[in-house]
Amino acid sequence: MENAVVSKHIKRICPVEGAGGLDNSIRKWLQSPQKILRPYITEGMTALDIGCGPGFFSLEMARMVGKSGRVIAADMQEGMLQIVKEKIKGTKLQERIVLHKCGENNIGVSERVDFVLLFYMVHEVPNKEHFFNEIGTILKPHGQILIVEPPFHVSKSAFEETIRIAGEAELIVIGRPKMFFSRAVLLKKA
Repeated sequence: MENAVVSKHIKRICPVEGAGGLDNSIRKWLQSPQKILRPYITEGMTALDIGCGPGFFSLEMARMVGKSGRVIAADMQEGMLQIVKEKIKGTKLQERIVLHKCGENNIGVSERVDFVLLFYMVHEVPNKEHFFNEIGTILKPHGQILIVEPPFHVSKSAFEETIRIAGEAELIVIGRPKMFFSRAVLLKKA
């Protein structure tokens, strides 16, 4: 039964073969990483991009945190992390981005972070209670979490349920940013 649950979960994750669709000029125009992240990321921060995929947001986050900051680009799929590794190879971003492979049932990051980006991925998490509790342990006291979900996968009621579950992990809503074709919420520790 456990394997059936894991297999079902893995099928819901965007495959590495689809990485090109996650990182293209049309998406950069519709979902500009700079525009989306500018209000939340500043120089010197440690930021965590969970479900980083091919690094669409991670690379811009690394530019925003500057030389004194760092970005943890985390994904379950080694193939996605290899794409990010190739993109930053030989660049100044290589020094700012740490690649991290998540487990199937945990994030596995122990470093404390100022900001967590969860972009179009929370709906793929089978155990949201555990997920948000783990985020709560690594988020610094004044840190923030930005959750953005696609309305074509996540209904309004499902999104509100995600926020309720995050609330049980003592993460509270501090904003509801407006984003094109997305449901979004900004959280912090209670």
